[in-house]
Amino acid sequence: MSRQIIDLHDWLATPPGAYLLDWERAQTSRLVADVFGFHALQLGLPELDALAANRMPHRWLATETPHPRAAFVSHFAALPFPANSLDLVVLPHALELTADPHAALREVERVLVPEGRVVIFGFNPMSLWGFRQSRAHVYRRLGWNHLFLPQAGEFIGYLRLRDWLRLLGLDIESGEFGCYRPALATPGWLARFAWMDAAGARWWPILGAVYCLVAVKRVRGVTLLNPAWKPAKRLAGASVSVAGSTGKTGARA
Repeated sequence: MSRQIIDLHDWLATPPGAYLLDWERAQTSRLVADVFGFHALQLGLPELDALAANRMPHRWLATETPHPRAAFVSHFAALPFPANSLDLVVLPHALELTADPHAALREVERVLVPEGRVVIFGFNPMSLWGFRQSRAHVYRRLGWNHLFLPQAGEFIGYLRLRDWLRLLGLDIESGEFGCYRPALATPGWLARFAWMDAAGARWWPILGAVYCLVAVKRVRGVTLLNPAWKPAKRLAGASVSVAGSTGKTGARA
């Protein structure tokens, strides 16, 4: 009997795994290229260099188990960074693989600077791939002794993740779905359905096999004030300096 469940890292070497990685590389190249700052962090999935297009001087990959590409190993719920210290955090399927996704997301919010961004990738349970995975017991009865998707933690729905982000005070900036081809495990059959990527994005956009969410950390209740709100009273007949003339219109209460 063949294995029923495969590891994510093994699954990414399969044709559907390569198909998914290609889509996620394209998204990260577009989404992180113009995010500026000094410190960026990727959590998990070393097969995807999510920060390759970013130009920050300090970029790290962290994993929960040792990997040659990882800068350090850390639990995602306890990152070795002070609060308000990272400008960008990318989580490619990290929430699905870590033991406590809620704690990991709270930790990301803690380390992000105000106006910092988080980019999250996840499998979509409401998709052709997710449907096949949820009916795995039926496929096993038919003699198909493998699952299409890899073993991960709990697949987190798109709307559910949006709610988690809002509860943490993270504003949703954008969301996108991808990988609309059916759950097929061979390159030939995947290629035959390439037309579904364009059709799915137009006609059934929320049914992509994978989604990407971008959120921004907002700090509310803070107002930046000008150095002086009340202009000095001018004496009658006093000459107006050149510098003061720019504020002449707004001097009346």
